[in-house]
Amino acid sequence: MNPIQEYFFRINEPERSTLLFLRKKILESDTENITETLSFGLPFFKFKKKMLCYLYYSKKHQKHYISFYHGDRLDHPKLLSEGRKKFKILLVDMDEDLPVELILSLINEVKQHIK
Repeated sequence: MNPIQEYFFRINEPERSTLLFLRKKILESDTENITETLSFGLPFFKFKKKMLCYLYYSKKHQKHYISFYHGDRLDHPKLLSEGRKKFKILLVDMDEDLPVELILSLINEVKQHIK
């Protein structure tokens, strides 16, 4: 098992399946330019080798989230900055439908800010 698979394996169900589905959608959204790497022990997604977003867990909110680079340039009511300068997070509520369209549109918006 590679380190990225190990990261997801340590997460309990049903969160694991939800995050693996989200991971798959992100990677499939741009198979030529989006890659995945493990940085700081977290799954990071990169666009043309530059930071795009990553997945993590918020102890404060008790929820997993996706964090978007260039979040300071994103404007959406569901995004939280919580004192971060370059990132904004979108909490993933496991009891609700995953907002795939919103996530993919935010990823596309971040891609526009990457040179």
